[in-house]
Amino acid sequence: ARSPPPPPSSPTSASRTSPAPSSVDSKLIDPVRFESAFLVFLFSNLLLTMFATVLTVYVAPAAAGSGIPEVKAYLNGVDAPNIFCFKTLVVKVVGCIAAVSSSLHVGKAGPLVHTGACIASILGQGGSRKYRMTCKWLRHFKNDRDRRDLVTCGAGAGIAGAFRAPVAGVLFALETVSSRWRSALLWRAFFTTAVVAVVLRALIDICKRGRCGLFGKGGLIMFDVTSGYVNYHVIDLPPVITLAVFGGVLGSLYNFFLDKVLRLYNVINEKGRTYRLLLAATVSVCTSCCLFGLPWLAACKPCPADSREACPSIGRSGNFKKFQCPMHNYNDLASLFFNTNDDTIRNLYSNGTDHEFHITSILVFFIASYFLGIFSYGLALPSGLFVPVILTGAAYGRLVGMLIGSQSTLDHGLFAVLGSAALLGGSMRMTVSVCVVILELTNNLLMLPLVMLVLIISKTVADAFNANVYDLLVKLKGFPFLEGHAEPYMRQLSVSDVVTGPLQTFNGIEKVGRIVDILKATGHNGFPVVDEPPFSDTPLLYGLVLRSHLLVLLRKKEFISSSTASASDASKHFSPEDFAKRGSGKHDRIEDIELTAEELEMFVDLHPFTNTSPYTVVETMSLAKALILFREVGLRHLLVLPKTSKRAPVVGILTRHDFMPEHVLGLHPYLFKSRWKKVRFGKTAFSNFF
Repeated sequence: ARSPPPPPSSPTSASRTSPAPSSVDSKLIDPVRFESAFLVFLFSNLLLTMFATVLTVYVAPAAAGSGIPEVKAYLNGVDAPNIFCFKTLVVKVVGCIAAVSSSLHVGKAGPLVHTGACIASILGQGGSRKYRMTCKWLRHFKNDRDRRDLVTCGAGAGIAGAFRAPVAGVLFALETVSSRWRSALLWRAFFTTAVVAVVLRALIDICKRGRCGLFGKGGLIMFDVTSGYVNYHVIDLPPVITLAVFGGVLGSLYNFFLDKVLRLYNVINEKGRTYRLLLAATVSVCTSCCLFGLPWLAACKPCPADSREACPSIGRSGNFKKFQCPMHNYNDLASLFFNTNDDTIRNLYSNGTDHEFHITSILVFFIASYFLGIFSYGLALPSGLFVPVILTGAAYGRLVGMLIGSQSTLDHGLFAVLGSAALLGGSMRMTVSVCVVILELTNNLLMLPLVMLVLIISKTVADAFNANVYDLLVKLKGFPFLEGHAEPYMRQLSVSDVVTGPLQTFNGIEKVGRIVDILKATGHNGFPVVDEPPFSDTPLLYGLVLRSHLLVLLRKKEFISSSTASASDASKHFSPEDFAKRGSGKHDRIEDIELTAEELEMFVDLHPFTNTSPYTVVETMSLAKALILFREVGLRHLLVLPKTSKRAPVVGILTRHDFMPEHVLGLHPYLFKSRWKKVRFGKTAFSNFF
């Protein structure tokens, strides 16, 4: 028979749920009333989960998930609606607190990246007029380029705040989210993360007085493992390489299963808000049952005689949770489940604890953490992947250390650190930034060669199976993301092979009614302006005018009565603020502009508002070269000019949708066989087995 349930000193939901439920649990868990403790644990977790889900579903749906795919897509040139608005920011912060506290296997790093990007974007807009929080001097940054730079710095600040790793924040922004990097952006991002480090240091000093719970614990180094001297030899390389290879396989499998689960969740979520709430409730209940039930499978272990901390642990954190065990014993599996994610990682990383955990407990925790991380992501609430992958990787590393550690001189805690690096490299495929994150988290520079080796091997192995997790998420969300390289089949095509019509152009002085008709009939955001006689001897490309600028012209109604050039400069009636980029989620619509029949018969001079130096390519240019130009410069429109002057002055316009594989291969299906097998519409090496 099992031992009676734990006495009040044994924490259950302590650091995974809010303080109130944890204190109630402590009072209810006695030898008779463990059922009541489980119900309190279950319903407190469910309440927090539903609070985060309701807030997200009904207030700001764009706050769901980690937000890193949205930030990455925006910096690639995709401006999804409402991803940086003030409501999204508030829901992201509040919802993340509730979600992480609800025992769901989610992290805070991704939401903090999105939070930093939201703050940066709002500052770049001069604040929020809707909520009367504006600053005039910030409007200087109200343009696409400065806004992208600010969002990049904000994303780096999010990682710096999540892991207290300022250098890693800069490298994360450079390696993962940014599509276009330049030297000036480097020092700006570095300055941003340095400010984050200073503010964190100040807040941690304040919180060391005990006012902020566990926040002030650990200083800027979250998982300090410098107490153990890292001394490795050639004999240690085979176990480390084995860990890296299987870490790459497990990381790619993690992405594969996550992709399948998210596709299922998308089908459920599309059925309506009620289904989103039910899905979150179901996952919360299942998670609580696993967290409370699985520790009962573990055998009690006697407290180590040489332990430097109390055994069993007293309070919300510690390595030795009593759970159902008798006095002077502890449940090692409960010590992993009933801790904050940070404390669990710290326990797994700790040196000199080779005999503190049983191999069966580590195996159960690894399997549970692996699949709970997959099923917890994708719910309609703020959630991150970074911390769950680090935690799962730490358990994996410990397990490998227990299995083959006898062939190595490395401590099991160091195997846990390398396991986190292996799973991060296999799932997220980041090398430099993850390496620095691990080093800044552990404060152990001696591990640098091993961490580098593990990351390179795990990434290389995983790349043979599928794409990194953020690329998969970008694709699932339907963002038209442009990769940094051209596919081989693009070298066989010219830009004229993918241009589709009909092309809509405007005259230099155009009739208002025709502008309105074209704007209503098409969704194009850019239109070539062509001058014809009497403004030029032959039809001549004058430039490119944007849809947003045309809407400003129609709204201001600065029209002229005839199609001849006006003596006055129409641009004098407009200020730069009229054409400034609108805030997130705010877009003018042609349907909202009311014009009389007389105004529709008038004309507008487009010359002062036209970009007279747009980027152009000749129709015979390679599609691969055009893609590189389009992405590296950060274009939205690329005009295609004819090879000879006897034709129309412009052949067509290339947008990012014209470079998408689905569009290109839809026009030329015979090229499908020439594509690299890895990128064939999401097929992976695992598809042959499932």
